[in-house]
Amino acid sequence: MVQHVALVVGASRGIGRQIAIDLAKDGYAVVVAAKSTSDASKVTPFPPNPNSTQSTISTVQREIHEQGGEATAIAVDTRDYASVQNLVAKTVEKYDRLDVVVYNSGAIWWAAVEDTPMKRFQLMQQVNIEGLYGTIQAALPHLKREKRGRIIVVSPPIYSRFFRGKAAYAVGKVGMSVLTKGLAMDFERQGLTEMAITSIWPAAAIESAATDKFTKADPDEARDLRKPTIFSDAILEMLKAPAAAVNGQLELDEDFLRRHVGVTDFSRYSFIPGTSPRRIMPAELPDLSVKEQADEGKRHDSSKEVRETKPSKL
Repeated sequence: MVQHVALVVGASRGIGRQIAIDLAKDGYAVVVAAKSTSDASKVTPFPPNPNSTQSTISTVQREIHEQGGEATAIAVDTRDYASVQNLVAKTVEKYDRLDVVVYNSGAIWWAAVEDTPMKRFQLMQQVNIEGLYGTIQAALPHLKREKRGRIIVVSPPIYSRFFRGKAAYAVGKVGMSVLTKGLAMDFERQGLTEMAITSIWPAAAIESAATDKFTKADPDEARDLRKPTIFSDAILEMLKAPAAAVNGQLELDEDFLRRHVGVTDFSRYSFIPGTSPRRIMPAELPDLSVKEQADEGKRHDSSKEVRETKPSKL
């Protein structure tokens, strides 16, 4: 009987693949979800380059199986809510439970507003914030069944420099972090003290399909990369931490491992041995809390509003 089930959305390659593989090594049954599928039995050599298009949810499933783990590949288009609902339904049908959701899907376009076409903007919002929202909506009833569900979101801390030169991208990614904060408050108000949602973001750049483009143009940039295992290690530790310690937090991988696990030597995560990757995130992030006033006024809940409907005239 499977003890814990993790759904990793955006797990076909790069960071998502690493998260799926390491969750399986830790004993989770993993549902590997993304758009890309393939005939994994015909891929040679195996495993494929984890940042190439040869790496799909099918090959990740095979990798996990060959390492003795449990995995199921299910295709999903996060832009289509019906597809997301189908993903969650198939997950629960297969394993009869859902304990962890990791949302790693993301669309990227870093440019000024005037240089970001409307179609690019819409794609980013569909895949990033709307895809996350739909996944949470579909998964929440199952995560709440044991009142211990966990959600991990790949989204950044909220600070002004993140908006610079990529405002269209930041709209959705920061929106994901706002959703983390808001859902965490919902859990607290509902007394779900063993449930948690946490955002995670890299402190230094991580080797992935996205960074491959830059290192091919300038090989020296590889010196500033870390292995994706730093991300999966931080996520595994987040899942083991008490819910109250991580609920609603917007964490950086390095800082979380240092603060909560006591890691001081990060050299094993350097993509090129012996290098010290440059930190790209601020050393100190803003505190978003404010001094609350005693009376915030009447809180409205639109879901409980009663709307009178007039009978239609014939």
